[in-house]
Amino acid sequence: MLSDSSLTPPVAKRGIVSWMFYDWAAQPFFTVVLTFIFGPYFVSRLVDDPVMGQAAWGYTVTVSGFVIALLSPVLGSIADASGSRKKWIGCFAVVQISALSLLWFAAPGSALWLPMLCVILASIAAEFSVVFNDSMMPRLVSKADVGRISNTAWGLGYAGGLVALFIVLLLLAGSPITGITLIGLTPLFGLDPALGEDARITGPLAAVWYLIFIIPMFLFTPDTKSGLSLTNAVKTGLSELAGTLKELKERSAILKFLVARMIYQDGVNGLLALGGVFAAGMFGWRTLEMGVYGILLLVVAIFGCYFAGKIDTRIGSKKVVCISLVCLIIATLGIVSTAPSYTLFGLIELPPDIPYDQLGHRILFGMPAEQYYVACGLLIGLVFGPAQASSRAYLARSVSVEEAGRFFGLYALSGRATSFLAPMAVASLTLLTDSARIGMCALIVFLVVGFLILLAAPYPAIDKKTETH
Repeated sequence: MLSDSSLTPPVAKRGIVSWMFYDWAAQPFFTVVLTFIFGPYFVSRLVDDPVMGQAAWGYTVTVSGFVIALLSPVLGSIADASGSRKKWIGCFAVVQISALSLLWFAAPGSALWLPMLCVILASIAAEFSVVFNDSMMPRLVSKADVGRISNTAWGLGYAGGLVALFIVLLLLAGSPITGITLIGLTPLFGLDPALGEDARITGPLAAVWYLIFIIPMFLFTPDTKSGLSLTNAVKTGLSELAGTLKELKERSAILKFLVARMIYQDGVNGLLALGGVFAAGMFGWRTLEMGVYGILLLVVAIFGCYFAGKIDTRIGSKKVVCISLVCLIIATLGIVSTAPSYTLFGLIELPPDIPYDQLGHRILFGMPAEQYYVACGLLIGLVFGPAQASSRAYLARSVSVEEAGRFFGLYALSGRATSFLAPMAVASLTLLTDSARIGMCALIVFLVVGFLILLAAPYPAIDKKTETH
């Protein structure tokens, strides 16, 4: 068992709820910017060639992933040494909000370097903030409750992303044909879809959303009192990081879990970052189609996290993650095997014609191939939240409170250490074969290998010889 110091003192309910609302605040960036709206816009509208667009987006994700992987464990160790987490989250919030606001200037035909740089900076700031936020969890709830609280917070995040998507589709994104939104309104602020303003507005929207909804966490969630000064915290943090890396040789259980997560999370990240843009390139989906697709995925994701939270308490985090990975592998195979005229790699032929209604408008998801793709997407939506939330709970059950910062830093590293490999593999394979479909097949390898390693990892990740650690 872990030491008595890992026991969590009572925390007011509003403090825990405010911590959970961090996911609500942070998720719209990942949902409307990276996955469903701005990312597909970058690939299919900002860049003329979808293949080149997917490659450029893949390399953007690669750069941010490399920086995150390099510095996350350092910041985790600094978090333990400095004590206070909130001041770090505040600093990174300034960077994230500024970068997201500048995405408004990513008009069609403009230079790619600005949106690529902004997405890189926003991604880095967001992920660094997550390191400090996650490391607060063991101090807030008991180990028996971390699975339920983690999945609930994740589901709350998806709910935030869902609301943000509804705002875009109902109030901001007009049809390129009719010029009106999904509910028949003129887009707010006079946004012109022909200029990509329906997608570009998602950057400022995510920035304002984040600014407003992180306030409860700063006001009500208890934080550790400041420890060492910044300079001494950096020195101590770097020293502790070196010690932690050496310690992993003796704590093989945690090491095996982190290696497994490093690989399967790379596949999950790649699927989230590139799944939407793959559909946009293949079917020509624009903001409306991507938004509705995103809403469907987020609705099932909320239910997935809700039920996973209950199941996690009964069967444990490891089994939840394993089941989720199997489902992700099946769904990814379904996605990459689908083209406008067939599915299952050509075993089933499908009508490739795009259906239109009596007014000449394209029917939403009217192609059989689109419907099959959406079905696979719903399976992804059901389990990709639990795969990540229960992984977070897996580690929280395996470490003490005092070491949470440095091990969650390594946890972030495991989620990003090879995160540049999956997007780079997809981008490079796409360019090599001139096929976005073949490029996406690289993600399956990461999911399968990670799953196999996880099967051999103990749960919780505590070695018998270090149980009293």
